[in-house]
Amino acid sequence: MNQDILVVIEHLRGQVSDISYTMLAAGRELAQSTGGSVVAVLLGHNSQNLAGDLAADRVLYVDHPALADFTPEAYQKTLAGLIGENQPRAVLLGHTTIGMDVASGLSAQLGLPLVSSGRSFTADGKFISQICGGKIMAEGDLPGPTALVTMVPGGYKPEQGQSTQPPQLTEASAPALEGLRVALKQYIEPEVSDVDIAREQLLVAVGRGIQNQDNLSLAEELAEAMGGVVCASRPVVDQGWLPTSRLVGKSGKTVKPKVFLAMGISGAPEHVEAITGSDVIIAINTDPAAPIFNVAKYGTTADLFDLVPALTDQIRQAKSG
Repeated sequence: MNQDILVVIEHLRGQVSDISYTMLAAGRELAQSTGGSVVAVLLGHNSQNLAGDLAADRVLYVDHPALADFTPEAYQKTLAGLIGENQPRAVLLGHTTIGMDVASGLSAQLGLPLVSSGRSFTADGKFISQICGGKIMAEGDLPGPTALVTMVPGGYKPEQGQSTQPPQLTEASAPALEGLRVALKQYIEPEVSDVDIAREQLLVAVGRGIQNQDNLSLAEELAEAMGGVVCASRPVVDQGWLPTSRLVGKSGKTVKPKVFLAMGISGAPEHVEAITGSDVIIAINTDPAAPIFNVAKYGTTADLFDLVPALTDQIRQAKSG
């Protein structure tokens, strides 16, 4: 076993996901305690160009037509072989639909310990996991000999995992990937009949703390005053108060506005994952332990029902003056 840290790069339709850069930053910190290197694992087909800005000591690239798009079986077979050959100290995967699908299978197949919802690593190599919806931080020694870790966003910024210098790229052979049971046939995207929140520069987001549909008017008036758009976390959309086109999160849209104002949102990992690219995150939540404050630049525990109307009035007065 060596002390290297393998980071499995997630990408979709020619774009590297932000969680991949977050994991590279985490891998760098962990490698400083193990004394190993950060090795980015890139699986794809004609995807070498995606390695250009990865902040890794080297990139291990596997090219095969079956890896052009993600399927759990192809990824699991390929990664099982790479882990067996390299015997790394840890393998980092995203705590995403892709990463969790692969990590659980690898753990069972290879008999390796799995640490879920990892947020960061300490200077002496301990893991810190964000559990119970982010309300509890669990710290422990990284199990051996090789640990699988699924990483959530929030502990590191994506730009910390980016580099202006292309890393060394080494190609590795793919295992036999013929006769796979699952293959991607096509992407089906819904028609856009509403605003595209992924393109908006100012978002006012509402969560469970808005309490009922009638209170959405508070967010809508604030967004209008600020020149922004209202979006929401999963509980609001599940209630039917806003359409799915306004959903921010792992099963909705990833957004990168200049300002993301979160009102009554706790900050569960599947939501935070989609907002870490925002320039400024502002949180309003009466719970001082809410995980959203871990990623917010500014925050307050004031009651949103007292604060938002006053804030809206102040903005309107400032604009009219």
